[in-house]
Amino acid sequence: MLCERCHERPATVHVTKIINGEKTGYHLCEVCAKEQGEVMNPFLAGNAFDFNKLLSGLLSMDSSPGFAPVQAQVQPRCGTCGMTYNQFTQVGRFGCPDCYDSFAARLEPLLRRIQTGNRHTGKVPVKSGAKIKRLRQLDALRRELQQAVAQEQFERAAELRDQIRMLEQASE
Repeated sequence: MLCERCHERPATVHVTKIINGEKTGYHLCEVCAKEQGEVMNPFLAGNAFDFNKLLSGLLSMDSSPGFAPVQAQVQPRCGTCGMTYNQFTQVGRFGCPDCYDSFAARLEPLLRRIQTGNRHTGKVPVKSGAKIKRLRQLDALRRELQQAVAQEQFERAAELRDQIRMLEQASE
């Protein structure tokens, strides 16, 4: 497919615009897309993608139920670096590691809205992998134990209790 503007080069960029509910799309070559100022890929050279601005934009959308506007509340301040929550929302990053604890009450609902939870479950470092694996196994066994008790499967619950005790003793 040729560029719909110059009709000379192959079209490598597809642009879709929605203006006042009306959707239009066209195919451009890379040269014409740059000339028209269309953003091809915000992660490539020439286009600065600022993750901190994206995050601060999400933070300023604190309009979920139970939140008053940020300006109307007393701003908590980090005891270590002195950063306020309002400063954090403008900058998009914390001033120090203690900010996570200082703003924990405001971060938890925000993290739940942005991602599925507030606990990291990604890759495990090789050195601490055995310990983390054991902790995850303990968590899973405890959840299974609660389900067994709720379903009145007491024999299964006793087996799970014993497995939990064995794992806890092995970790000490």
